[in-house]
Amino acid sequence: MRVPSLPRPRSLAGQLFAMQAVLIAVVVAGYALFTYVSDRRQAEEAAGRQAAAVARSVADSPSVREAIRAPDPTAALQPYALRVMRDTEVDFVTIMNPEGIRWTHPNEDEIGERFLGHTERALRGETFTETYTGTLGPSVRAVTPVEDGDGDGDGRIVGLVSAGIRVEAISQRVQGQLTALLGVAAGALVLGAVGTYVINARLRRHTHGMNAAELSRMHDYHQAALHAVREGLLMLDGQYRVALINDGGRELLGVSDDVVGRSVAELDLPAPLTGALLASEPRVDEVHLTRDRVLVVNTSPVSGGERRGTVVTLRDVTELQSLMGELDSERGFTQALRSQAHEAANRLHTVVSLIELGRAEEAVAFATAELELAQALTDQVVAAVSEPVLAALLLGKTAQANERGVELEVSEDSRLDDGLLPADLPSRDLVTILGNLIDNAVDAAQGGVPARVTVAAHTEGGELVLRVSDTGAGVDPSHADLVFQRGFSTKPSGPGGRGLGLALVRQAAHRHGGSLTVTKAPGGGARFEVRLPLRTAAVPGGDA
Repeated sequence: MRVPSLPRPRSLAGQLFAMQAVLIAVVVAGYALFTYVSDRRQAEEAAGRQAAAVARSVADSPSVREAIRAPDPTAALQPYALRVMRDTEVDFVTIMNPEGIRWTHPNEDEIGERFLGHTERALRGETFTETYTGTLGPSVRAVTPVEDGDGDGDGRIVGLVSAGIRVEAISQRVQGQLTALLGVAAGALVLGAVGTYVINARLRRHTHGMNAAELSRMHDYHQAALHAVREGLLMLDGQYRVALINDGGRELLGVSDDVVGRSVAELDLPAPLTGALLASEPRVDEVHLTRDRVLVVNTSPVSGGERRGTVVTLRDVTELQSLMGELDSERGFTQALRSQAHEAANRLHTVVSLIELGRAEEAVAFATAELELAQALTDQVVAAVSEPVLAALLLGKTAQANERGVELEVSEDSRLDDGLLPADLPSRDLVTILGNLIDNAVDAAQGGVPARVTVAAHTEGGELVLRVSDTGAGVDPSHADLVFQRGFSTKPSGPGGRGLGLALVRQAAHRHGGSLTVTKAPGGGARFEVRLPLRTAAVPGGDA
């Protein structure tokens, strides 16, 4: 048996439209009811004033007082009353004696009958109005006395005059106003409904037709995803201001919590990274450096007919970059060993051939010379730098340099004992620093005469000093600052790009509170020097 699916809840825009439509209808209906009641009350008050005016005018007429003194008052007063009714648009004008016996009435059959209504106040000389049900039905009427005199209130009351307008007639007057009011109210309701529909149609487009529960759930998922994703996520609006940033983004960029709403240019990021974030075109897997990290940056513009902003993802590859540096060193070691194995095989064949030719003494001399040369190189490096990681790096780089026709030597003043480096200065960073400086120097010296790279490593004044000099063309003084920026290189781009090594060296040096400088080497070429504080309690002084 198939269970019928529950209807999907109305979207947020639909709920708002229904609520606003009901609200507008209630407001318009309430206003129409209030206006109707107010107009009816005003119409009744106006009818009372009109009736009172007519009654007083009739009572003050000399012809009326004269007709009252006549033997048959009805003969003169009835035509007069009918004429007044016609001219003043009242429903009745009744003239009666003080006892309330009618002399006039719209219905001649009622003449001579007693007036239905109150006359006590009129007999006391007052004019008053009231709503009373008489022979013509409910009416708003006024009753005033007729005095036998000059009308100054001192005469004798010789009659009473009552003029009135039926309530039904008053309702008919209000009904015309009510019809117009209902038309205006209906127009206001339609206009409000159309305006509400237009606004909510726009809201539906922005909320994609989702209801309040779906929006709330999406917000919860959105917040959970932002905090769960370890990669950095940065969202910029159309003016390149930070609209959203997750915890990973704050950590990777090294910014505070109050960056939302600020422009990217105000975040004090490195210029190349700022340029990538401000670019209008997408950026794919670009490598950028901050003070402490190596980041892979991807940007994607958000557009919907117009530029709405940019979504930026940040991936931390600092550790990966260090591992790649170590891997490059290991690869270099492997290539050096392969090359040395090839050379050793050649030398072994030479020794064997000399023995076969009966020249044993020459074979021994040749083999001994090769062993002494290799041992001398090893002894030189280990004697100067007994720290195992740096010693291995220098031996490997020496073999690589020799293959490229570059002589790499360790200066005589180099001295680094094993155990001297503190624990907070990891060997991985030393490999990054010294390995990139040597690679850069070998590139610069290759092809020159002489082609030489000199490495110095020692302590000086509580600092570790690493100095690499080459015999290349040197660094143009105008490029002294640019040479350390990511992407700068004086050589064509190769596989993987160039211009990252020196930037990584500077980043590693700054990360440990050190410095990186470039000057002209004494024999020509460039000399790069890194100084790192050792942060140890007792540091050997001088160039021990």
